[in-house]
Amino acid sequence: MKIFAHSKWDLMPVLAAIGHLAFNLYLIIGFESRPLWMSVVLGVLYAVSISWNINSISHNFIHTPYFKPKWINYGFSLLESVTIGFSQSYYHWVHMRHHSGNSDRPDHAGDTVDLLSIYKYGKNGQPENVLSYTFLSFFRDDLGEIHRAIASKRPGFARWARFELAAFVLMVVLALIYDWRATFFFVPFYYLGNCLSSLNGYYEHLNGDPDEPIAWGVSSHKGFYNWLWFGNGYHAEHHYRPKTHWTKLKELHERIRAEQVAAGTHVIGTCHALGFMARENRRVETTHVS
Repeated sequence: MKIFAHSKWDLMPVLAAIGHLAFNLYLIIGFESRPLWMSVVLGVLYAVSISWNINSISHNFIHTPYFKPKWINYGFSLLESVTIGFSQSYYHWVHMRHHSGNSDRPDHAGDTVDLLSIYKYGKNGQPENVLSYTFLSFFRDDLGEIHRAIASKRPGFARWARFELAAFVLMVVLALIYDWRATFFFVPFYYLGNCLSSLNGYYEHLNGDPDEPIAWGVSSHKGFYNWLWFGNGYHAEHHYRPKTHWTKLKELHERIRAEQVAAGTHVIGTCHALGFMARENRRVETTHVS
């Protein structure tokens, strides 16, 4: 029986997801035996790992589910939910809304199709400030609204999403019972990880063109970044052809390179999370000021 739906290379993100869950468990189980400074270092790594997983393993799974049997995909979705700390299925719905709007600007009523749009809370048609987007996005999700939207069309999927969320809550309860000090210690790092994911998303679209499909996203073509984040750097390419498997994004880039240049697709020389350091973004800011 064929296990993988698209590519045997998907074994890499699958194993990485399992490793991530094991790392999370070690954070709690090994807390008492570690010096505090080491737990701080691991906490920072935990925060980075949340953003890494959301924007690579979890993200790619939404667009090209890894497994051919549906029951395995449901199982992996559950694994991801308890690993990243929220329902993978809820994330699926929010992310597909993101692709429907592609970081669109507010309409005449001030609404955006994309709930994650960097313009949603901006002013005068400009992107929101990076700091408020980074640190406030975590508090803006309305799980009740998301659940009702899913349930109106796919009630079974909505129930599964709620089960995933309950599974994560159960994991937290078990962690509290095992070592409540360790659990509370890592809560700020959990929040930080979600902030880093928002920071990543901000620079995936800052200086993109919401009106030009081939330039909807912002890309980084750095080899190590795309190896470690399973192709996440090819973000403009991904928004242009979201069903392209992560192993094929570089090939897609080569095919449409000339069209991207003609359309002014924005490319940065850093990973997205370090977009504030990208010279390409500073040049755009200077142009706007002058």
